[in-house]
Amino acid sequence: MVFSPRLKILHILSQRPDATGSGFFLQNMLRQSAARGYNNYLVCGVPAGDIPVLDCIDKDRCNFVFFDSPDLHFPIPGMSDVMPYRSSVFSELTEKELLAYEKVFVEKIRHAAEEFLPDIIHSHHLWLVTAITRRILPDIPMVTSCHSTDLRQFVQCEHLRSRVYEDCRKVESILALSKYQSQMISRLYQIDSDRIDIVGGGFNQEVFNWGQKDASPVHLLYAGKLSFAKGVDWLLRACRLLTGLQVQLHLAGSGAGHEAEVCHVLADKLEIPVQFHGNLLQPQLAALMRTAHIFILPSFYEGLPLVLLEALASGCRIITTNLPGSHELLGNVRHDWVQFIDLPPLQTVDQPFPGDRQHLEEKLAAAVRHMVDLAQKTPAPTGTEVCELTAPHSWEGVFSRVTAAYRKVLKL
Repeated sequence: MVFSPRLKILHILSQRPDATGSGFFLQNMLRQSAARGYNNYLVCGVPAGDIPVLDCIDKDRCNFVFFDSPDLHFPIPGMSDVMPYRSSVFSELTEKELLAYEKVFVEKIRHAAEEFLPDIIHSHHLWLVTAITRRILPDIPMVTSCHSTDLRQFVQCEHLRSRVYEDCRKVESILALSKYQSQMISRLYQIDSDRIDIVGGGFNQEVFNWGQKDASPVHLLYAGKLSFAKGVDWLLRACRLLTGLQVQLHLAGSGAGHEAEVCHVLADKLEIPVQFHGNLLQPQLAALMRTAHIFILPSFYEGLPLVLLEALASGCRIITTNLPGSHELLGNVRHDWVQFIDLPPLQTVDQPFPGDRQHLEEKLAAAVRHMVDLAQKTPAPTGTEVCELTAPHSWEGVFSRVTAAYRKVLKL
């Protein structure tokens, strides 16, 4: 059965919709649903006085929860503890702050439901705002996209589990990015696998495409938050061991606070050239990827890192940690294009033991040296080859799988 063009979808995100992976995922859900004639309405969190301009939804179809405001005097709590903008940390919120957070989201979501009268709710993250939504709107069919950072919060914030566990378990369909993530959701929330739909993730194939690389120097690129969980400090320390190589390191993305400061200090001490690009729009990042020879994602924790697909589509060789989501995306790619680095047991979900750091730096430096040698001696992936590898990951394909979940919970 085909949906009516009048299908009304209430989208809910607790964070900024113009930053981080979940924000870009949300934007693409809005674009794809609008292209099919569905009606969209968005509730999301933003800093007071800094409303984002989105090309995928009109501002009058949005209801914003304002942080750094009289009602919520603290910055937006991030699903990651380090965000690319000023943020709070869920584990550090006081009970008073948590109650205020819940109260304002309840008011905004109720108002949106009364004004928009949605047929279905699509929320993001198995966490506090999804639990709130399920509790106050129990009769509206609901699906929730998991982005892995929410599972990390569930593991780290034991004192908050009672606020989310029962209500998140009542969501009709959970949308997982990967098989591994699906298994984690089932284990942590005790949700039957038949209520978890694997929809995967996509990237913009019109923006990220193959580019010819210059012969020298070899350009290394990292894109993401400047945070320790992403392994940026590890990467910079490993680069101390790259003496004698004709390489240049590019860091695209931003961070805040101590961890970003450490990254800048480490970069200043390197012999190889390092360029910080800050936050880039997707076309800007795509242009940078087309010039880069090697893309490096040394992260200790990821869901389904779609930036790897963007880099591969741009003709980059890849170095990344052997996390389940990364392996699920690139496990079948030729070994001379992708090199996985095995991680030791971690001290926390996203930090190594101090005694393993030196060995990790040496392993990453060796991987970079190996890939630089390949980049100088053997052909890079061709446009035809990378198109074949990345073709299954279009946003159209992802939304088709999301639409199937909508049909299921709407009983169509």
